Amino acid sequence: MNIVYQVGKLTVRLLQTEDEQLLVKWLSDPEVLQYYEGRDQPHDLELVRAHFYNQDDEAARCIVEYDGRPIGYIQFYELETEERAEYGYADNGEIIYGTDQFIGETDCWNKGIGSQLVKSMTAYLIQEKHARRVVMDPQAWNERALSCYEKCGFKRVKQLPQHELHEGQMRDCWLMEYTL
Repeated sequence: MNIVYQVGKLTVRLLQTEDEQLLVKWLSDPEVLQYYEGRDQPHDLELVRAHFYNQDDEAARCIVEYDGRPIGYIQFYELETEERAEYGYADNGEIIYGTDQFIGETDCWNKGIGSQLVKSMTAYLIQEKHARRVVMDPQAWNERALSCYEKCGFKRVKQLPQHELHEGQMRDCWLMEYTL
């Protein structure tokens, strides 16, 4: 099953081909799309394959399970030179990881599972990947995400104006950072 890690009821495992339909389900739900990708970007099977399977990068793409049930998605990756420059990090050899995640099963929202996921992934990246920093760039209007990440020890370090296209508009984001 290619488990990345397991903490209590939470399991993070590598994305498999059989997970395509889960991603289609989650990324065609307007409630999920409001926060991830945008309601104007519902994903069919072709788009899921293009965005999550046919990528030529080093990101580890994973399914999040809670109590054996697939409930969401997370990816993690070491920041490359271009992202380091964009975020204002010197290329000094420091290991910096980024993550992106969402809970696709809306009945799992507001139960603390997102905080568990962020805390456990941050610990994994520090302990297993030797990250000195972990960063995220949520949209500035997304108070749910900002609150969750701050609860997990992340700090807002830099506003990123017009950083991400969401529902037809370029949106401001926050660079958030967890530092050892």
